[in-house]
Amino acid sequence: MTAVTDDQNEAGNETAAGGLGGPLNGPLNGPVNGAAVGDPAGDRAGGRWDDGLIARRAELRHAADAPDEDEDAEVDPDRGEDGRGAGPGDRDDHLPIGGAYGGPLRHRLNALRELLGLSQTRLDGRTLAEAGRVLDEAATRQRLSSRHTVVAIAGATGSGKSTLFNALAGVRIAETGLRRPTTSAPIACTWSDGAAGLLDRLAIPGRLRRRPLAGGDGDEQLQGLVLVDLPDHDSALVRHREQVDRVLALVDAVIWVVDPEKYADAALHERYLRPLAGHAEITFVVLNQIDRLPGEAADQVLDDLRRLLDEDGMALGEHGDPGATVLALSALTGEGVSELREMIGTFVQGRDAPALRLSADVDAAAAKLRSVYVAEGRTGLDERAREDFSARLADAIGATAAGEAAEREWHRNAGRACGTPWLRLWRWYERKRMPGAALMPPVVPVEEELTARQRVEQAVRTVAGEASRGLPAPWGQAVREAAVRGAEGLPEALDELAAREAAATSGRPQRPAWWPAAVLAQVSMTLLQVFGGLWLLGQIIGVLEPGLVPPVLVMLAGIVGGPLVEWACAAAARGPARRYGQDIRRRLQEAAAGCGRAKVLDPVSAELMRYREVREQYATVSSTVSGTTRPGVGPGTGHGRVRTRIG
Repeated sequence: MTAVTDDQNEAGNETAAGGLGGPLNGPLNGPVNGAAVGDPAGDRAGGRWDDGLIARRAELRHAADAPDEDEDAEVDPDRGEDGRGAGPGDRDDHLPIGGAYGGPLRHRLNALRELLGLSQTRLDGRTLAEAGRVLDEAATRQRLSSRHTVVAIAGATGSGKSTLFNALAGVRIAETGLRRPTTSAPIACTWSDGAAGLLDRLAIPGRLRRRPLAGGDGDEQLQGLVLVDLPDHDSALVRHREQVDRVLALVDAVIWVVDPEKYADAALHERYLRPLAGHAEITFVVLNQIDRLPGEAADQVLDDLRRLLDEDGMALGEHGDPGATVLALSALTGEGVSELREMIGTFVQGRDAPALRLSADVDAAAAKLRSVYVAEGRTGLDERAREDFSARLADAIGATAAGEAAEREWHRNAGRACGTPWLRLWRWYERKRMPGAALMPPVVPVEEELTARQRVEQAVRTVAGEASRGLPAPWGQAVREAAVRGAEGLPEALDELAAREAAATSGRPQRPAWWPAAVLAQVSMTLLQVFGGLWLLGQIIGVLEPGLVPPVLVMLAGIVGGPLVEWACAAAARGPARRYGQDIRRRLQEAAAGCGRAKVLDPVSAELMRYREVREQYATVSSTVSGTTRPGVGPGTGHGRVRTRIG
């Protein structure tokens, strides 16, 4: 297993390609470096060509329908001759490149997409940016290979991550040494073909793509693994830290390598482990360099590391529970490396890392959106608030006053119809006595109009406050804006309703069935008075025989009977007058309530319905995906096993 430097690779390419230097980089995978087809060095390799870094078997080239070896052409084994991304070893498998997400994750992604669609007009782009990025990454990852798992190795300066990278690959790929930073750019190592699209997504150039062994495809257990060695996350160079952040946002899993000196570094915990605590199921935390710790010191450091991870909120995968894998090893001596390799192999063969990573990303996006979707307490408008709003509008247009006025008008009409002729004559005379009474203009209640408009505005503000109470700020603002928009023109509409109702009731109100009898009785009382008076007058002038008592009694009966009939009619009119006033008030209240409902309550209810829809979608997005414990994490892979091995 011999490693070759980049300079040697480039020199070999220039020789093999006839001086046209530089590696042949396939657009979907790494370079095909080394000897060209028909190179004697390849023949001496015993049936396979080998550039010292990338090894491929000769039979794979024949299975790929490659050009004849006499032609001066090379075919990217990861793409095949047709360039469709199928490797030579994959043609017999007929497996798709990507794979659809299934189960709860698919429903959560669909709900997140619906959530963003419903929220675009209510929330600003910055709030939805992270959720949109998650959807974009989900679509991108789905189109790429579902048979590969991309695992990044991250760590601080001097933690030994490059040494661990080489130990897992079984060949010296990443540079190690005392010079810092040793790793200046991400380096990838793939155990099988077909991962070119994933590496292109990580923007890893072809010259930094490697294969694990010089003699074959490496460990069968790691088939499908794409291992990426990252620069130091605490590097003094800003571009190195930017590369780490960029790649960590795209990989399927990450191995954090810490050493006994920097395992409690605040930069690591505050910048990475704590924000990524929700990604525990795709996280491996490796305490490296335990060969430097004497006796039980390794156990103590490992226990303290677990305590720090627990404080970061990261669940630990122990006792069968899903969570982060924590173990100790020495990449330099090889102690514990085989155990990590076994865990990674089981993890990769499960092929659920992309879904786990995406599910954790959805959880993180949902957590950031919680404040703009989750209300405090119960929201919406209850019947009491609706009735109170209608009552305020009814008061604004004077429904109660109109009902009372209609009731008084009924009483006046009853007095006119059932009153004595002498009383009506006296009232007519009183009106005529007032000079200019007929020309006096009606009093215009200007102040009442202003007060009514203020009452309408106050009613709208009150119902908007009730509807938006407890809602997240953006949705509460949307509800208030809907109420304000609906309130435009509401006072004028209420005035028109009041005018129509006044016009409809401006005529004389309907009279009860007994009114003709009351009028007849009043006429009879008047006739009795007139008859008694004429009788008495005839006796005075001598036309009739004297007899004072009968005419006086007849006239007195008419005089007393008239007011009695009027009083009885007034008493009998109280009920119909009250019902008539109540009917006018009810009609105005219903008209005001209908106008307020159409202009204010319906738009507010539409906004509340929209919020309930997004709340249901958010509930689906934020729901925990039901899954099984991550392969390789469980009893025997956690703390107890490490303690047994170290102790």
